[in-house]
Amino acid sequence: MPATRPAEPLRPYQRLYVNIDHVATLRQARRGDEPDPVAAALVCEQAGADGITAHLREDRRHVQDDDVARITVTIGTVFNFEMACTAEMLDIAERLRPHQVTLVPERREEITTEGGLDLTRHPAETRAALERLAAAGIRTSLFIDPEPDAVRRSLDLGAAAVELHTGRYAHSSGAPDTLAALARAAEIGAASGLAIHAGHGLTVHNVAPVAGIAAVEELNIGHSIVSRAVFVGLREAVLEIRAAMVAGRAGGS
Repeated sequence: MPATRPAEPLRPYQRLYVNIDHVATLRQARRGDEPDPVAAALVCEQAGADGITAHLREDRRHVQDDDVARITVTIGTVFNFEMACTAEMLDIAERLRPHQVTLVPERREEITTEGGLDLTRHPAETRAALERLAAAGIRTSLFIDPEPDAVRRSLDLGAAAVELHTGRYAHSSGAPDTLAALARAAEIGAASGLAIHAGHGLTVHNVAPVAGIAAVEELNIGHSIVSRAVFVGLREAVLEIRAAMVAGRAGGS
């Protein structure tokens, strides 16, 4: 009788958090009240999203204070609040008590977030912010480039999780070296006890290899879902990205 091949271990379930920033971008084009990003969040949940992400920028270019306040008390899953490490945003986070805060870099002149946090700058302020958030019962995450040093610094600063910036991978059409960098950073982080998330620029066309990295337990995806929703509707756009994630998870390494 031929030897049977041992069964592959099942990869842990991978969460999908949908970023609704660009629903708010569309609304702000007319400074009206539609489309409502909170209503969009509920549709995403109904389609199977495990959480909702929103970035309240200092210049309020898309998401507004009322949006994050309503998200906090309206959604049935969990809220990942993206924000800059500023006194104003820390005050808002303490008041709202979202499930998670992800600290992100922010420059007024950028169109979207262009890279991960530089953790060599102001480490004492970052550490103090993480401690303050944790004391409020808020899970903490840092948005970083997929570099071993950034992962190790995140751990040293006291973050519970890191979100690996997948922009370099997405913009390079999935070049093998950029995927390898993500996988290596994910492995280092997971081995040290950090929860590993990833996001930025992911679409149905490029998400599968990232979803296939076993250590990545959560993906944050927004712009491509909202863009696709113009053609197929929001629910279908969420279902499509989920299907691509599941396929990548099943065939990953």
